[in-house]
Amino acid sequence: MSIIKKLNGKTPRLGKNCFLADNAVVVGDVVMGNDCSVWFNAVVRGDVNYIKIGNKVNIQDGVVIHGTYQKAPTRIGNNVSIAHNATVHGCTIHDNVLIGMNAVVLDGAEIHSNSIIAAGAVVSKGTVVESGSVFAGIPARKIKNISPELVEGEIKRIADSYIMYASWYADED
Repeated sequence: MSIIKKLNGKTPRLGKNCFLADNAVVVGDVVMGNDCSVWFNAVVRGDVNYIKIGNKVNIQDGVVIHGTYQKAPTRIGNNVSIAHNATVHGCTIHDNVLIGMNAVVLDGAEIHSNSIIAAGAVVSKGTVVESGSVFAGIPARKIKNISPELVEGEIKRIADSYIMYASWYADED
């Protein structure tokens, strides 16, 4: 059974039609929109600052979402996919974004809409990723503009797929 833990008087608030895997952990000052999923071994830890998550966000296996005490909350928009083992820490991610596997997004970074952070990338503290960009590398830098095909074929496709995957688990309960 997933862990949804109240801490310091703050209880996580989940929207409608959210799926939490059996060993997912959501703690403290977390607000999650509708149609979200938090997968196996993922941790959304709103203990030192708040975490606000929009609608249709999938937080895949092994992801850690956290913030920095009294400095950096985490804000995630709508239609966002955070892939396996990524770390999202004290940053802002706007709508229609894909964060790749094992990517790291650090405090004060801002990822604007319709962008992709490549697998393994490290987005340094305070980096601004302009809308429509693909960032990769360590430290992450812009490698190209995103095509409409990538927005539709990757960002939208993955977000939609995770709603379907979550429904498979609801059918098993």
